[in-house]
Amino acid sequence: MSRAYVFPGQGAQTIGMGRELADASPAARAVFDEVDAALGEKLSGLIWEGEIETLTLTENAQPALMACSLAVVRALEEKGVTMADGAFVAGHSLGEYSAMAAAGALSISDTARLLRLRGQAMQSAVPVGVGAMAALLGLDRDTVTEIAAEAAGDQVCAAANDNDPAQVVVSGDKAAVERAVELAKARGATRA
Repeated sequence: MSRAYVFPGQGAQTIGMGRELADASPAARAVFDEVDAALGEKLSGLIWEGEIETLTLTENAQPALMACSLAVVRALEEKGVTMADGAFVAGHSLGEYSAMAAAGALSISDTARLLRLRGQAMQSAVPVGVGAMAALLGLDRDTVTEIAAEAAGDQVCAAANDNDPAQVVVSGDKAAVERAVELAKARGATRA
């Protein structure tokens, strides 16, 4: 039997994630401690007891999700399930970095610092509150591309991620993305 390990992307973050695992597994706790040390701050405190608005900032969400993902990997290793048991590792968006760290291509510390820089660069590209993104479900890419163009007006709105045949993410100016969500609903999106 072949196993695959798949790691989540940004958007999966929630306050308290990984805390029970860190309390139950010394190896998982060590991951959070290593990430805290690599970043020179108590990211674990933000993850477990912070405000969701702060955790959701890209510069925090990305290393936080990686820390949780690698904590799961290390807890599994404590139970005898190793990455060598898998045939594949993969990740969605930032999850690709978690996959590389899980496979040993990057250290946890280096991955945490890289994701902090990546998150800061992404965050600085669009100030908080100016941009937005939304996943549109139940519509194909061509339809979402048309909706984004119509919603853009004199702003930016574009199909940004083609996640599968019935899920496309739009991103751009907040007001334009909000218009795209309404247009998508009117054209039969099952969820936006």
